[in-house]
Amino acid sequence: MATEHRVAAIVLNYRTPELSAGCVRSLLPALDPERDVAVLVDNASGDGSADRLRDEFASHPRVRLVVTERNGGFAFGNNAGIRAVDACAYLLLNSDTLVRGDAVDTLFRFLESHPRAGLVGPRLEWQDGEPQVSGFRFHRPITELIAGSATGPIQRALERWDVPLPIAREARRVEWVSFASVMIRRELLGTIGGLDEGYFMYFEDSDYCRAAQRAGFEVWQDPAAHVVHLRGQSSPVKRLHEARKRLPRYYYASRARYFRKNFGFGGWLAANLLWTAGRAVSWSRETLGAKARHTVEHQLWDNWRG
Repeated sequence: MATEHRVAAIVLNYRTPELSAGCVRSLLPALDPERDVAVLVDNASGDGSADRLRDEFASHPRVRLVVTERNGGFAFGNNAGIRAVDACAYLLLNSDTLVRGDAVDTLFRFLESHPRAGLVGPRLEWQDGEPQVSGFRFHRPITELIAGSATGPIQRALERWDVPLPIAREARRVEWVSFASVMIRRELLGTIGGLDEGYFMYFEDSDYCRAAQRAGFEVWQDPAAHVVHLRGQSSPVKRLHEARKRLPRYYYASRARYFRKNFGFGGWLAANLLWTAGRAVSWSRETLGAKARHTVEHQLWDNWRG
């Protein structure tokens, strides 16, 4: 059977209809009207979002609306959008993103020219064009020592394992990319399936990139494609972290799932012990007045009960 579409762009909405509509409006000029489609997924918002988005795009035949029966999280909603259409590639977009220029074409051409690439992420940036870190090394137990300590000497000593990668100007292979915006090849989905719906939100992107590489696919980032990411607008986690407030339980559940799934119970235990050791270092420095607190409320306890 011939593939129906070239690119299907999936925009996931949960109670952010204004952001989602803005994302789709930025996306439509970048889509090929003959070959591409946008799929708006309302993740059972229950606040009238679905009706507002249906009315907003009623005159756009290339925009489809999918309404899920429950809010099953990020992976669940994106998988629902993927299942709704048949395409050569799927572009996942957070509701708090804005597509710039020819980003869709750029990412699709990249997959065409790199047959071993299972997925590719763009350059994420702020509205003023300042780049964001969006290419990463995998989270490993040792990286939790860096996270817990937030201390320069430890970070420099363990730099080769630190999760964030420097900003890149050229396309490069990475271990994982942010799924705030990512294009996934159809063949990868056919090989390993959709995103793991055991994650409600967070860590599913890193986990999926691990699965892709285990299956023999490459993960790339191409900064020639630009997507604005209004970080923190579609989820409260970043805002809570900046305010040093307690994070939602689902964040820690996802963290625990990631470490147990990819490193076993021993890896999860090591991750928590190393984070706790790092936290002892940062707490000592805070007590001596050498630095401000970087952890959120109840983080030590929540890591362990996650």
